Amino acid sequence: MWIIRLALKRPYTFVVAALLLLLVTPFVLLRTPTDVLPEINIPVVSIIWNFTGLSAKDIEQRMVYTEERVLTTTVNDIQHIESTSYDGIGIIKVFFQPTVTISTAVAQITAVSQTILRQLPPGTTPPLIIQYSASDVPVLQYGVGGDGISEQQAADIALNQLRVGLITVPGIAIPYPYGGKQRLVSIDLDLRKLQEKNLTQSDVTSAINAQALVFPSGTVKLGLKQYQVDVNTFPLRIDSLNELPIKTVDGATIRVRDVAQVRDGYDPQTNIVRQDGVRSVLMVLLKNGSASTLSVVAGAKQAMANVLKTVNSAVRVKEFSDQSVFVRAAISGVVREGVIAGALTALMILLFLGSWRSTIVVAISIPLSVLASLAVLSALGETINLMTLGGLALAVGILVDDATVTIENIERHMGLGEKLEDAILKGAGEIALPALVSTFCICIVFIPMFFLSGVAHYLFVPFAEAVVFAVIASYVLSRTLVPTLVMWFERHNQKSKKDGHVTFWVRPFVALQHAFERGFDRFRSSYRGLLAQSSITVGFSPWPFSPSAPAPGFLYHFSGRTFFRQWTRAHFDCMCAPLRERVLKKRPTLSTRWKPR
Repeated sequence: MWIIRLALKRPYTFVVAALLLLLVTPFVLLRTPTDVLPEINIPVVSIIWNFTGLSAKDIEQRMVYTEERVLTTTVNDIQHIESTSYDGIGIIKVFFQPTVTISTAVAQITAVSQTILRQLPPGTTPPLIIQYSASDVPVLQYGVGGDGISEQQAADIALNQLRVGLITVPGIAIPYPYGGKQRLVSIDLDLRKLQEKNLTQSDVTSAINAQALVFPSGTVKLGLKQYQVDVNTFPLRIDSLNELPIKTVDGATIRVRDVAQVRDGYDPQTNIVRQDGVRSVLMVLLKNGSASTLSVVAGAKQAMANVLKTVNSAVRVKEFSDQSVFVRAAISGVVREGVIAGALTALMILLFLGSWRSTIVVAISIPLSVLASLAVLSALGETINLMTLGGLALAVGILVDDATVTIENIERHMGLGEKLEDAILKGAGEIALPALVSTFCICIVFIPMFFLSGVAHYLFVPFAEAVVFAVIASYVLSRTLVPTLVMWFERHNQKSKKDGHVTFWVRPFVALQHAFERGFDRFRSSYRGLLAQSSITVGFSPWPFSPSAPAPGFLYHFSGRTFFRQWTRAHFDCMCAPLRERVLKKRPTLSTRWKPR
C-alpha cells in the first residue's frame, strides 16, 4: 500500500506529526469549554409585557393576542408560540426552527414590538425581550447579608455593586437578586383630608410632576468666564416633598403635608430569602450557552473577591451551589475510567502477544487517536463533556484492534523468515482493505444519530462524532505510525534474537508470558474437544440456557424509561414555601433545603 511505503521511506515525517499532535492538543483542550452535557441550542425568545393593574384577562385579550398575531406575520422561522397571562404581566415564548439566525429573529421581534405600541392600552411600555437556551443553567449562588445590614441595604449592594462587578466575567448572566427590599419613596394619601380639601389623587400627582422636574441646563458668560446654569426643581431631601404646594384656595396654600405623608419605604415584597434564619438576598449566576462551567465559576470567584474589597466590611457573602464541583467530579470520573480501560487493554496485549515493544506501540496509538478526535471536536465547536468523553471511553476497545491486528500480521510474516521491511509492507498491506471496511462498518453504525432531532440530536451527535473521529484516526495511525515504530523497535529486537541474549529484567515477564501461553493452549484444546463432542452427540444443545433467551424481551416491559438515570450524588433538595418564602440553610453536605414556615 502506498501510504505504508511512504511511512517507511519518510519515518521522521510521521513521527514529528505525532509529536506535534501530542504537544499541540493539550493547549487546544485548555481553550475548549468543559461541561457536564453538550450545548443544547434550542432557540427560544421570551417577550415579557408589563402593565401594572391590568387583569390577566385584559393582558391576554388586549396585549398578548395582538402581539401573537403580529409575530406570525412578520417574524420568520417560527416553530410554535406559547403564552401565559398573569395579573399585570404577559409572557410570550417564541420557539424557532433549529436553522434560524437568532440575532435576526430578535431584531424582528424588537422591531414589531415597538410598532404595535400604539395599538396597546395607553401608557404601555416596550416589552422586555430575552433570548435563552436550555444550556443557560445556574452554576453558582451567593447569599448576601451581614450583621447590621438591612434587607434594603443587602438588595442595594447585591444589585448595584456585586452584580455590576460580576457581569464582566465572560459567559455569565446574572438575573435580578431574590429577596431584599427595593427602595421606594412613596406618598401615602389621606382620603378623608382629600375630601375635606376638595382634592383628588390626580391633583396631588399633577402638582408633584409639575414641580419635581429637571430642566435642560445652559450656560451664561460673565466677563471672561463662562458658568454652567442648572435649573433643577427636584427636591434634594425627601422632607422637602411635604412642602410642595398643591393648590391655593382663598389665599391659603394647600401643601402635600396637609393631605398626605411622604416616606422613604420600599416596594411590597414578593419573595423572601432566609439564610441561616436571617433575612438576606440570593444571587443566582447563570452560564450562557457554550461557555465553560469551570471558567465561568473560576472567573466569578475571582471577580467576587475583587468586588468585596470595595463594599462595606460588614457585608458577608456566602458561596454555595457550586456546580463546578460536580462537573470536575463527572469529567475526572470518565477520564479515570478511560485510563483504566487503556491500561487493561495494554495488559491484555502484553499477555497475548508477549512483546513489550508491541505493547508500547499499541499503547502509543490509543492516546494519539483520542487526542486527534478531541482536536477535531474542538475545531468543530464541541465541548468536553460526558457524552464526548463517554464516546472516547467506548472507542478505546475499538481503537486497539487496528494496531493489534497490524502488529500480529507483521509478526506472522517475520516468523515466516521474511525481511523486516518486506514483512511490514506485506503484513500491513494485507489487512489494509479489511481494516478499512471494518472502520466504515463501525462508523456507519453511528450515522443515524446525525438524523435525530430535538434534545437527542444535541446529546448524541457529539457522542457519535467522538467515536467516528477516533476510529478514523486509529486507522490512519495503524497505516503510518505503527509500521514506522515496528520497524524501529524490531531492528534492535532482531539483533538481540540473533545473539540469543535476553535482558535480565525482562526474564520474569518472559516466563510469565510463557506460562500464560501454556495455560491458554490447554484451554483452547479443551474448548476444541468440547466443540468436537457437541458436533457428534445427538440432541446436545450448545446453548444450555436457550429457554431463557426470550426473557429480556419480557423484562423490557418492566424496565423504567427516563431521559437520564437517577443522580445519586449530593444535590440540593427544594421545597416551595406556601408564603413564597425562600429558606436557605447551608449544610455540611452542601445541600440546601426550602422549608415551609
